[in-house]
Amino acid sequence: MRIVIAGGHGQIALRLERLLTARGYEVAGIIRDPEQGDDLREAGAEPVLCDLESASVERVAAVLQGAEAAVFAAGAGPGSGVARKDTVDRAAAVLFTDAAERARVRRFLMVSSMGADARHPGDEVFDAYLRAKGEADDHLRTRLGLEWTILRPGSLTDEPGTGRVRMEAHTGRGSIPRDDVAAVLAELVDTPATAGLTLELVSGTTPVDVAVKGVAGN
Repeated sequence: MRIVIAGGHGQIALRLERLLTARGYEVAGIIRDPEQGDDLREAGAEPVLCDLESASVERVAAVLQGAEAAVFAAGAGPGSGVARKDTVDRAAAVLFTDAAERARVRRFLMVSSMGADARHPGDEVFDAYLRAKGEADDHLRTRLGLEWTILRPGSLTDEPGTGRVRMEAHTGRGSIPRDDVAAVLAELVDTPATAGLTLELVSGTTPVDVAVKGVAGN
């Protein structure tokens, strides 16, 4: 299986690339900066240069051609302003979604955020971020050609993963190590029975594989 990850140099993406490569998958990561290529190669992924803020849907669809799964894990980052929340967290996600459907990719995972809501009020940058993520999620839900799952982690930490999580439609607020988010994504790639679900994710007591099987088909 070939899997393409948008935001290939992100902290979750690099972890996911290592996990998927270890499972024997062919993994490609989309990056803007060629200097990031060595980090992807070290993680076992093929770096693909493509700027999702300026690329056409045809260009991105070409990158996705032949892939059986796609993961949107890109983000404007904590230091960015309102404008890039729109161009990356919303517009690039929409572009990647449309390109995946055009390339006839079946499995699609969206790394969203707890609290994402297109109608979220407020004028702060984080408010704009939650609206952008919510709009991207809403758009994905309209793509009938994709077997999509939306994952909404709580507050992300760099603590070592525990391999134990809580994943439900609504978990309540909480935090989770990036290691565990990547582990859940790796399981979700292999679990198309979670298609059509929007899932919140925080640290918990259930092993990752059991948590994924527990929500599959619900």
